Amino acid sequence: MLLLPEGLVCGVDEAGRGPLAGPVVAAAVILDPANPIAGLNDSKKLSAKRREALAVEIRAKALAWAVAEASVEEIDQINILQASLLAMQRAVELLSTSPTHALIDGNRCPNLPCSAEAIIGGDGKVASIAAASILAKTVRDAGMMLLHVAYPMYSFDRHMGYPTALHLAALQEHGVSLVHRRSYAPVARLISK
Repeated sequence: MLLLPEGLVCGVDEAGRGPLAGPVVAAAVILDPANPIAGLNDSKKLSAKRREALAVEIRAKALAWAVAEASVEEIDQINILQASLLAMQRAVELLSTSPTHALIDGNRCPNLPCSAEAIIGGDGKVASIAAASILAKTVRDAGMMLLHVAYPMYSFDRHMGYPTALHLAALQEHGVSLVHRRSYAPVARLISK
């Protein structure tokens, strides 16, 4: 893991840039150096069960954490990059304690009230970004499970909105729902037919 700057540093990451449906979710986490959490890693490298267990531990041990999202409508209006940055900005602003610095997973920083630094692959290098990736992923997955209840024909419980063969076939059969991102090519093609 990387050497961190002084002060209250939050890690920030998002989940859900690639899916064709549902919001993009971001999380911000300020870890407590006196209360370390073992096993933090990029959420994509952890099993769902391990992510869930770590999410509980992060919420219990972090100095501060927050989760926010940008809606499907916002994604379609301002594009997924800008919506991801907006969700990240909202997550940092929701923190109960204001950070002095933010470490952002990726190559762009949102507009924040503190200094910020983008770290490519940060979710595998910085514990607080890994913690944020875990919270963002678990919250987004839980939201997609709720969307599955409302729209069972799309099998969101199996692919979380990603463009799998199963999801694309369901889109062909059932058309586009209110929770699909109309600006994404596979969805836009169906609408234009």
